Amino acid sequence: MIKLRSKRFCRGSFKLGGNGGGGGNATVKGNEKGSCGGTNNGEIKWELRPGGMLVQKRESGDSVGELITLRVSTVSQWHDISIEATSTFGELKMVLSLVTGLEPKEQRLLFKGKERDISEYLHMVGVRDKDKVLLLEDPAIKERKLHGLAGGQPIGTPCRTISV
Repeated sequence: MIKLRSKRFCRGSFKLGGNGGGGGNATVKGNEKGSCGGTNNGEIKWELRPGGMLVQKRESGDSVGELITLRVSTVSQWHDISIEATSTFGELKMVLSLVTGLEPKEQRLLFKGKERDISEYLHMVGVRDKDKVLLLEDPAIKERKLHGLAGGQPIGTPCRTISV
């Protein structure tokens, strides 16, 4: 996290100082008495977003970079998973593969009724602390598993008979 110091500005008389000409760097100064109701040494906290944008840090408790707890629900059970808010759904799938035994490619994660891509960030789509994410097994892979458990033979293939 980057901390930058800046002056706090308030409504009142402002003086623009600078080189007097047009097109130079101008500094904004508040009035001398400090009638803003506090000190002029306000501290603004900045954060760096995943896209590389530097923005002012939010004051709410759902700050980017903090751990959030998600309730991941399957058809028959649920899991509470703690993960960083800036993680992707792909990283969440990796954590869930350790818990559920399903490979990440076998999982489908739904949030707010939509299946989410592995490259989407949790905080960018609105996932907050204690939100619910639905985990489903991909039906195509589930069907392949069932056919694989049938012995590997295509259905309808006769077995060899042994004559003695």
